[in-house]
Amino acid sequence: MNVLLALLLGVPPAFFYAIFIYWLDRYEKEPLLLVGAVFLWGAVVATGGAFIINTIFGVSVYLFTGSEELTEIATGSVSAPLVEESLKGLAVLIVFLIFRKEFDSLLDGVVYAAVAALGFAATENSFYIYNYGTSTGGIAEIAFIAFIRNVVVGWQHPFYTAFIGIGLALARTNRNTLLKFIFPLAGWGLAVFTHSFHNTMAVFISDFGGFFLTSLVDWSGWFFMFGLIIFFISREQKFLRQYLQEEVDLGNITAAQFKTACSSLAASKARFSALTSGKYAPTNKFYQQCAELAHKKAQLAKLGEQKAAPEIEKIRALMAQLAPNALT
Repeated sequence: MNVLLALLLGVPPAFFYAIFIYWLDRYEKEPLLLVGAVFLWGAVVATGGAFIINTIFGVSVYLFTGSEELTEIATGSVSAPLVEESLKGLAVLIVFLIFRKEFDSLLDGVVYAAVAALGFAATENSFYIYNYGTSTGGIAEIAFIAFIRNVVVGWQHPFYTAFIGIGLALARTNRNTLLKFIFPLAGWGLAVFTHSFHNTMAVFISDFGGFFLTSLVDWSGWFFMFGLIIFFISREQKFLRQYLQEEVDLGNITAAQFKTACSSLAASKARFSALTSGKYAPTNKFYQQCAELAHKKAQLAKLGEQKAAPEIEKIRALMAQLAPNALT
């Protein structure tokens, strides 16, 4: 019963956060199956691997030093950031390498990284709620631990790992070979650094004032990352306007469809209206394909990816079929 309660308090909030992150990707939604897979990777593979490696590391440090304090510091400041960010980031790297066609923008990198991290958080939060709440205390203790894990530090894992996604996305959208190598390493380094910085502060400043200071630093970082996401969304809107204007000039889409495709609010309204007219599927797919087309055209123009050319024609042909039933 305690395990079930811990799962009920730990998993749904992280899953809700993941839905929110997915919702933020306003123009070109990532495949749900792939997003679900990275969430499960974080929840099962990353947490399982991190538990084993961190435990072995901690036991080794304790056997070598005989100090519980040094073991806590070494595990929290060194092992946990290195191991956990590497394992969470591995899910994003797999998408980057194997499902490259679904990895088109900076926002895509944030989505995959944050969702993988939230899968990790779902399991870790459940463990903390069980270990320090349901198995030892009453309702007040359980509620307190759940509040701390889900609200106070609820965004810490996606914040750290988002840097890995951004680093890989910068590599994906850049032609410079050196930068393709540097950006992912820099992203991983920032993920590890911010994770280690949080854990180190939590260890060395453990009183209430320290807890408040750590929370203030954490939330400042999260607001910074949210600001970056808003910038990425705005950038993607301009990106669509740039590459879809030609489609209007060529007569492939109408001016009204162009306007709707370049506005997340207008596209949402069109999808909502389509629900009651039986045209949701073609409307939703049409605007998804508009975003796909813009990305493929950019890959051809900016990155010189010649394999994008036949994909562009396929998308245009599909859009021509969908356009008559796509609401604006």
